[in-house]
Formats: sequence, structure tokens, C-alpha cells
Amino acid sequence: MTSLRLLQHRAADGTRSVIAATDEGASLVPGVDSVRELATRAIAAGTDLATEVRACGTGAAVDIAAELAAGRLLSPIDHGDPAHLIMTGTGLTHLGSAEGRDKMHRAAAAAETLTDSMRMFLDGVAGGKPAAGETGQQPEWFYKGDGSGLVAPGGALTSPAFAQDGGEEPELAGIYLIGPDGTPFRLGLCLANEFSDHVTERHNYLWLAHSKLRQAALGPELLTGAIPDQVEGMSRIHRDGALLWEKPFLSGETNMSHTIANLEAHHFKYDLFRRPGDVHVHFFGTATLSFSEGVTTQEGDVFEIEAAPFTLPLRNTLAKAPPSPVVVRAL
Repeated sequence: MTSLRLLQHRAADGTRSVIAATDEGASLVPGVDSVRELATRAIAAGTDLATEVRACGTGAAVDIAAELAAGRLLSPIDHGDPAHLIMTGTGLTHLGSAEGRDKMHRAAAAAETLTDSMRMFLDGVAGGKPAAGETGQQPEWFYKGDGSGLVAPGGALTSPAFAQDGGEEPELAGIYLIGPDGTPFRLGLCLANEFSDHVTERHNYLWLAHSKLRQAALGPELLTGAIPDQVEGMSRIHRDGALLWEKPFLSGETNMSHTIANLEAHHFKYDLFRRPGDVHVHFFGTATLSFSEGVTTQEGDVFEIEAAPFTLPLRNTLAKAPPSPVVVRAL
């Protein structure tokens, strides 16, 4: 089974199912209602996702493009307890992202030859692709949230009322399930919009942590198997039905200063991130930002990301949450 992609579906009556898609077509996977369940079975059997899909047999054919248009495709991974889905990421892994970040920080570090961001990027260029068995340079790392912040394909990416910006970050995300003995298993890759607040970060790069505590969206397909070295796609913003901005984006290790294995090693080296049963969504970084080109997004804008070998686009509308004051009470 080549180019196996897994999708999660919810029918009008709420029934969940898993869809297996290949170049030959797509069909339901009988007997499972989540990708996490399918992966759990594969780990227990000592096999892989493709083998487990074959063992389940073939169900009814599905038109995945039609199901996406109808709003019946979910994020391709989730967890019954959102607190056990952890979203994290690494930045400065692509040249474009380093250049964009450097522009944002240069004004604050004008007296330095290189900003901290560019120095970290250059450290990655020098040591982010270690030989097998060696430890590579650790990347920038950030925490993004838990499963409550994962938005389905077609859903709204909602900025909190206090946000100063809501901007797209088109990239790849690795999807992982931690096995019973603490081993991280990579299930595959997804297209992703690692939605962030770039104005907040620009004010002071030490506010990166604040700027990343936002929702995120995954494309509807989880690509299993070998990681492609080269991924080429397009990132677009539509406003009032018209194209406002678009630019190609490149990812895959050919276009990165770190190997995926190095990014994984520095994330999963922490015991905290090897808790059995947890799901991890880890964003690998971006090379393209509309913010870096002077675009200011506004409520109602539609983000669109597409890239082969994924066959379906990721589209999300920008929304703004109403103010929600918080009062801390003493007991």
C-alpha cells in the first residue's frame, strides 16, 4: 500500500470512523473509530499502520474531497482526554523563518552583529544534522497547548481578545503516540497551520512563549511511512472572496537546518514527554510568513495551505474571541 494517508471522519449522526486513502482511492477502515486506536493496535501487535489497515479489511468507498467540503472530516489525530494531547514545536529550522525572525528582532538588538535568533539558526546549520549516533545541536523549542486548542480542518482559528495578531504559519507537524514502555512512535506527518501572534513576539522576542499559546490546525490527512525529503506547497490568504496574498513554502529535510530525527531526539529526551498513552503534535517550523511581508490579517480572512503529497488543502477562517476577564479569588 503506497502513500497511505489516514483521515478521521464523523458522520451526521456522530458516528466516528477512520478512512484509509491511497493513490487508488479511499475507503473506510472497518472496526476502528480513531487513528489513535489503530496505532495502539499496531504497537501492541508489533506491526505498523499499513499492516494494521490491511488486517482490518476494506470498507465502503469514500470521496474524501466531498467529505471535507461537507465538514465531516476531523483532525487526523485526537485524544479522548485533550489534556493528554500535547502540542509543541521547534523554530528557526528553515532559512526563511530565521530571516523573518531576524527582521523582527534586529531593531531590538541593533548593537549586536547577529541577533540571538540568527545565532541560534547558525548553530543549527552547523550542528543540526549530526551523523548517526551523535547528538546534534538543540533547536529553539516552545509549548503551544493541549488538545483543546486543536482546530479541525475548515474550523475557525480564534485569536483571544488580548491578542495583537493572528497570523498563519504553514508547516509540517509530526504526530506521535507514546507506547506502553515509553517509546515514542511516529505515526506520520500532517500539513499544519501553527497559528501565532507575531506582533506580540516582535515587541520582545522573550515573549515568544506568550505568542505561541494559541490554537493550531492540522490538515485532514496523516501521511504515514517514510518522511519526504522535499515538500513544496503554497500558503494563501483570502479576504472577502478574493486572493489577498500567496507565496510558495518549502519544507522537508532538504530545506531544513535540522534533521527530523534531531528535532525528535531533543523533544523526547525529556521523561515528561514519554508518558505512555500521550499523543504529541510537534510542529517542525516554517519558511514562509505573510507577516514578514507586511500583511496584517483581519477577522474573516481565510488561510489556505496545500502541498503534495497531501491531496487535500487545509483551510481555516480567522476569528476573534470576545473579552473574557479572569478574576483570581483567594480561598
